[in-house]
Amino acid sequence: MHFEYLNEIIPYGPYLAILLIISGFAVGFINTLAGSGTIINYWFFLYLGLDPGMANGSTRMGVIMQTLAASLTFKRSDVLDIKTGLRLGVPTTLGSVWGAQVAIGIDKSAFNYIVGAMMLIMLVLLLINPNRWIEGSAGKGIKLPYLAQFILYLAIGFYGGFLHIGVGIFLLAALVLISGYDLLRANALKVFIVLIYSPFALAVFIWNGQVDYGMAILASVGNVVGGILASRVAVKKGARFIHWFLVAILILFSAHTFGLF
Repeated sequence: MHFEYLNEIIPYGPYLAILLIISGFAVGFINTLAGSGTIINYWFFLYLGLDPGMANGSTRMGVIMQTLAASLTFKRSDVLDIKTGLRLGVPTTLGSVWGAQVAIGIDKSAFNYIVGAMMLIMLVLLLINPNRWIEGSAGKGIKLPYLAQFILYLAIGFYGGFLHIGVGIFLLAALVLISGYDLLRANALKVFIVLIYSPFALAVFIWNGQVDYGMAILASVGNVVGGILASRVAVKKGARFIHWFLVAILILFSAHTFGLF
C-alpha cells in the first residue's frame, strides 16, 4: 500500500505515526497505574533524533491529556478526592515551574542515578509491608506539620518539572505513607495532582522552544486511550493489583537506570 499522500498531513509518515501512538498508549497506561511510563516516550523521542531537552518537554503534552482523561474516569468512579488534590497541587505546581526552569539545558545523568536509588528504596518499602500500601492507613500516616508537607510536595513538584519520569511513584509514596491513603485513592490523587501542575511545566518548555508539537500530539492520542483504560482497570482490580504492578515497574525502572539493560 502507498501512503505518500499522508506525508503532508502526518510529517513523520503513517508507520512512525502509529508507533508514536502505540508508545503513547503504553505511557498512559503505565503512568496511570503506577508511574515511570514517561520514560518510554522519552527514549523514543531521543531515538527519533530529539535532543534531551526537546524530548523532556515534548513528553508533557501527553501527560496532560492522559491525566485529564484518567481524572475524569476516577471522578466518575467516586475515588478522587478533589479538595485534597487542589490543596496539594499548590506546592507541586510551584515546584514544577522551578524544576522546569532548571531543566532547560541541564545534564540529567547524575540526577538519574539519584532517582534510581530512590526507586530501589521505595521497592524495599513496598515489599516489606505491602498491606500498608494496599489497605492504606487513614489517620495513621506520618504526622507532619503543614510546612513540612508543603516542602515535601514542593520537592516532588520540582522533580516533576525537572524530569517527570518516576514522579508518580514519589507522589504515591507521599500520599500513602504520609497522608494515609490506600493505593487506589492515592493513585487517583496522584493523577489529578500531575494534571494540575503539568500545564505550568509545559508552558516553561514551550516558552524556551523545547517542544516538538508533531510528535507530542501523536503520542498524546495514545496517552489518552491508555489513561482511560488504566483508570478503569485500577477501579476494577483495586489496590492489590496496583501494588504488584508498581513493584514490577520499580524493578524495571531501577534496572534500566543502573544499566542492567
